[in-house]
Amino acid sequence: MTLFELVARSMRKNIKHYYLYFFALIFSTSLYFVFATLQHDSSIVRTSGSDVNFATSFQVAGILLLLIVAVFTVYANRIFLKRRSREIGLYQLIGLTKKGVARLLIIENALLGAGALLLGIGSGALVSRLFLLILMKLLGFEGFIALTFSAPAALQTVIVFAALIVLTSVQMLLTVYRSTLLQLFHADQQGEHPKKPNSIVAAFLALLGIVLIGYGYRLSGHMVNDMLFFNMLLVLLSTILGTYLLFRVTISWFFYMFRRSKNGHLGLANSLSLAPLMHRMKANANSLTLITVLSAMTLTMVAMAYSLYFSAESDTRISLPYDFIFENSEKDSRSFNEELKKEGITFVHKPVEAVRLMGKISDPDNRSESDVQGLLFLPAEQLLEAGADVKVPGKGEAVLYNGRANLEGKNKEEGKNFSKEIKPGKNGGTETLRLTGLVIKFVMNYNVHGAQLVTAESTFKELRESMRPSSDFEAVRFDTYQIPDKKERAKASSLYAKYKKEDKFMPDFHTQYEASLQSFGLFIFISGFLGLVFLISTGSILYFKQMTEAEQEKRSFMTLRQLGFDVNAIMRGIVRKQLFVFAIPLLIGLLHSVFAVKAASILVISSIVVPSAIAMGVYALIYFVFAVLAVGYYRNIVKNAMRA
Repeated sequence: MTLFELVARSMRKNIKHYYLYFFALIFSTSLYFVFATLQHDSSIVRTSGSDVNFATSFQVAGILLLLIVAVFTVYANRIFLKRRSREIGLYQLIGLTKKGVARLLIIENALLGAGALLLGIGSGALVSRLFLLILMKLLGFEGFIALTFSAPAALQTVIVFAALIVLTSVQMLLTVYRSTLLQLFHADQQGEHPKKPNSIVAAFLALLGIVLIGYGYRLSGHMVNDMLFFNMLLVLLSTILGTYLLFRVTISWFFYMFRRSKNGHLGLANSLSLAPLMHRMKANANSLTLITVLSAMTLTMVAMAYSLYFSAESDTRISLPYDFIFENSEKDSRSFNEELKKEGITFVHKPVEAVRLMGKISDPDNRSESDVQGLLFLPAEQLLEAGADVKVPGKGEAVLYNGRANLEGKNKEEGKNFSKEIKPGKNGGTETLRLTGLVIKFVMNYNVHGAQLVTAESTFKELRESMRPSSDFEAVRFDTYQIPDKKERAKASSLYAKYKKEDKFMPDFHTQYEASLQSFGLFIFISGFLGLVFLISTGSILYFKQMTEAEQEKRSFMTLRQLGFDVNAIMRGIVRKQLFVFAIPLLIGLLHSVFAVKAASILVISSIVVPSAIAMGVYALIYFVFAVLAVGYYRNIVKNAMRA
């Protein structure tokens, strides 16, 4: 039998173990080719007129994708080599040299990789148009873009995935040359014999794992301060170390305590579910920690991307409550008004008076000196007439409207009854107002200078008259414009553009919303597909490990058949085991991501509960598919054992 005949025979024999790995490689190659195509194609930027750097974004996405695929292929290859260790040993026993065995494995790996590469590029070329349509839909762009086959993208894909094939070939070479025959024939029997843990040390470390995770969760909710970067590192370190201890010690300790409570008599279901986990939990601690932490990071990325995209319009409206405003520019306002009428655009124009001056916001209970800052006082009644959703404060009172309170770490003050003093004027002045509340939104577009303080009109007039002699006093008039019809906002925005001054920042709602939509649309496109690749990779790794364990446990199933147990009785224990194997990393990863998303929610003003829940639900559903596949594979192994 020639070497190539051996390769063909080996590939036919192992095809049932390779199909998911092969699919994951094809999908990854296809996605990388699409990213590379979009990176090299400038038609998106030309057609959409976007300022977003698409080429750099897709280049970074390609690097991240390559890292995910590299880790997946190396890890999966290690599982396959361990599973085939006896086969590799047999090849050497029948007279094949180590060089010959290595050549056989490398040829097999090269054929598999080349097949995945060709199919990946081919399928990528076929679906690239679909990917582009999805991207354009997310960006809110409806124009037609012609996308042709990109030779540079194909060459780039071939180079990086050829390097990946070389990497796995080197891994095979090292495995063959470093392993003895004894190691090869006993590789599938390597495992742990659970020992009685030191009660005090084990209990301490088990508790420490939970405490570290809890500390990370608690700190994640109080990170926004002067030590933000240090806090982020501390949260990451605490959570990762806690997760490792959870898998390495805590879960094993609980399993041991459970077995001791049963006096060692676990019963069939527990023997098939808990016993294998107890033997392998410590050995799998590193991989389970890595999968859990990376799953949490991926979930957080996907959930935040969807949340940012989902809330783009509402967040933009919170920052820019009016489509257009003019500050102390009545001439420009009248001209803009006339142009809107000329174009037949329906609009609502309302003027709002304001007073801007320097002053202090201080806490009477805190004697520390507060900084002087710009204050902008606006009358609630005029804002109501202009369409703002505000409440009229009491006489001598004011409410602070700040859409950036999340980023400033003041979001917990919203809705609370608190009393702070407002002292207008650089030197404090004689007038003092009582600050009675905080609302996380702006009542005037965020680009206007000064902390936005809403008062009753009577309070506003009194303040204006009393502070007029002040050197820093400034009377302000805002001309606000709202365009009720969304379809007319783009045209109105183009008219407004000519009134923007180079020395003055004058954003409008439509332009800002379109920019947010394009940035977050690109983010969700990249993170969504990267998350899918990561999900397929981690799910496949867990599935491959279960395939290997199923083969190792086949003799146990044959013994159970001789003792009179049927398929259903055995499968009850196996299903319970799969729930542990797949559910524990998923649930801990979900819990990590919930707190991570909560910490990152300062970036989003609107509620992100719904989009985050949807993203996590879809992730968990896809993850569940791999558990079903693992149960199905186990069922086939058990049935074969029953017939043997």
